[in-house]
Amino acid sequence: MSSQELPATERIRRRPEFQRVYDTGARAHGKFMTVFTVANGGRSARLGVAATRKIGSAVERNRAKRLAREIFRRHKVAVGLDIVVVPRREMLHAPFANLEADYQSTLQRCGRGSSSARPARSHRPRPAKSV
Repeated sequence: MSSQELPATERIRRRPEFQRVYDTGARAHGKFMTVFTVANGGRSARLGVAATRKIGSAVERNRAKRLAREIFRRHKVAVGLDIVVVPRREMLHAPFANLEADYQSTLQRCGRGSSSARPARSHRPRPAKSV
């Protein structure tokens, strides 16, 4: 495996894992992305990227995911955190240095628990539909 790849142990891939981060983690908004974090109890950090269709075509969504993975790879977090990045459309046209700075400042606000980093809202189960 190349050192450029993100190993499977550093990825969040399954929906329940994403949902746990959304439900129990802290959230902070940046200029180019929203970052959710929660401790995972492990030794290394893991990354998940949720690029929605609001960003654009599949090509643009894949580019946003590649950018987020590269930023994560270059700026490893020492503690065991699960990090979910939700990119914004502006991410596609920003210089990479600006993306790195935004990621680091957003992650710092998210982990520090400042007033701008609110806990993610808890999702209540929906009532069953009556037929």
